[in-house]
Amino acid sequence: MNLVLAFIAGMLLTNGVPHFVSGIAGKSHMTPLSKDSSALVNVAWAFVNFIIGIWLLNYSGGNLNQAISLNSYSLSFLAGALFMALSDAWLFSNLNASFPWFKK
Repeated sequence: MNLVLAFIAGMLLTNGVPHFVSGIAGKSHMTPLSKDSSALVNVAWAFVNFIIGIWLLNYSGGNLNQAISLNSYSLSFLAGALFMALSDAWLFSNLNASFPWFKK
């Protein structure tokens, strides 16, 4: 179970990065809340991702030192980070990207 939580923590911490960068740059970016969320919403969404990711990292018995050492825990964390990075790259590179719950 700890490896699954590490994977999800890696996903959430990685997912927060593009929202945080877009937000602090003053740009709108898609979030699960809206296809064109404001910069403030993106910073808030990034911090939700960061807080939950850090909480999961600690709850699973890990820490940042463990996440960067080469063991099964860190590999699970990095696999989650890679999965989310590739998913975000695929989703955000599509100009017409949207989540299924957004009305067209």
